[in-house]
Formats: sequence, structure tokens, C-alpha cells
Amino acid sequence: MLIQKKICLLGDFSVGKTSLVRRFVEGEFDDKYLSTLGAKVNRKTLNYQHEQPTELKLLIWDIAGGEKFDMMMRSYYNGSSGAILICDLTRPETLDSLDKYIHNFWNINPDTPFVIAGNKADLIEDNAATMKELDKIATQNQMAYFITSAKTGQNVESLFHRLGELLLSN
Repeated sequence: MLIQKKICLLGDFSVGKTSLVRRFVEGEFDDKYLSTLGAKVNRKTLNYQHEQPTELKLLIWDIAGGEKFDMMMRSYYNGSSGAILICDLTRPETLDSLDKYIHNFWNINPDTPFVIAGNKADLIEDNAATMKELDKIATQNQMAYFITSAKTGQNVESLFHRLGELLLSN
């Protein structure tokens, strides 16, 4: 059985949305920063074994972050089945925006599943305060979270596969 679902990657500018999707879809990492304008759509099919074999084709919308794109972003949310919230572990202030993204997304797509990625794990040694805040946000919103690195590939597959499981059970 083939199922197609649209998901959105949400987060402030420069948190690593494009790098995460590139690592997931192409298996590559490029440390050159190019700001996403509007949205870019990537595709990848995941295989699951439920009652019957299921192919889940993800349409992954990498949406520009930042307030100047705020109104445009909301139009990209239409028809989405779920989202990945991404924050930058080296910039704790990016966690502050997660509630805004959740609220705006759920206004358009109520009760859709989210998972959270605390990205750039390869650049931090120990940031207990940031990790505690990330855990608090995930717990309050009943969301799974993953500590990821687009550079090393840490937990990138697990992140997308977990959202896929939620999409198939939702």
C-alpha cells in the first residue's frame, strides 16, 4: 500500500532545516549556508511493516524561517499531515519560537503530529540548561524529541521515521 503525506520543517532561520532534509534525502551534508526563500519540496519514501507492507511517501516542505516570512509560511502549512520542529542547540533562543510554530501550525492543521529536533549536537559539549528546556517543551506538548546532527547524521533517520510512524497511526 502506498500512502503520501505532506510534512513541514519549521524553525527559525539557520537552525539547520535544509541540512537535516538534505542529510535525510540525499545522505549528504554541506556546511555552506544558503537561506531558503519561501519553500523547497523534497521527496523520500519510507517502508513500514504494519498489518501489510506500507510505503509512506513523504513530501517534505523545507519552509523559510524568520518573521519576514511569517505570513507566507502559513499558506505553506495547508494540507500538511505533520511537522518537524527544529531548534539550534548552539542558540538557545531558537527554542523560544517553538511554541509560536506549534500554535500557528495547529491553527491551520489541528491535532497533527509533531516531533522536535534539537539540531547541531556536534557543536555542543554540554548544555544542560538547553536540554532541560527542550525536554520541558516536548513534555508540555506531548511530543517526542531527538538530539540531531545533520553533519554527522546523528538521529536524522530516527527523527523522520518516528514522524512517519505517527502519521501512519494518526
